[in-house]
Amino acid sequence: MNRPLLPPGWPTPKGYANGIAARGTLVSIAGQVGWHPDGRWETDDFVAQCRQALQNLLAVLKEAGGGPEHIVRMTWYLTSKREYLESGRALGAVYRELMTGADGKVAFPAMSAVEVTALIEDRAKVEIEATAVVPD
Repeated sequence: MNRPLLPPGWPTPKGYANGIAARGTLVSIAGQVGWHPDGRWETDDFVAQCRQALQNLLAVLKEAGGGPEHIVRMTWYLTSKREYLESGRALGAVYRELMTGADGKVAFPAMSAVEVTALIEDRAKVEIEATAVVPD
């Protein structure tokens, strides 16, 4: 089981955790972009690409026997901070839908979001990588 880390006196973060303590099998998931697993792009819409990137990430995690509740760390690489912030409501809905674990709770791992000038795949607007710990 993952345990969020919150030092005394710190405010509770919204949408992420400051840290996570966990035991089990470590799973490292490479950056996933918003294309279909066959490498085909269907959209240039930011939220739709985020949805597909998360679905791709969760498919890799499933191969290790894990689900959203096992993710302890995520890093989002964004080509537009503005597009990310302006998509808050729609992106939040997608996140809650996909990142709800078998325990019925939305996973809020330790997270970072970084604006970058470009990603290796020209059409990619987001790339998401993660670390998970699946209980033994």
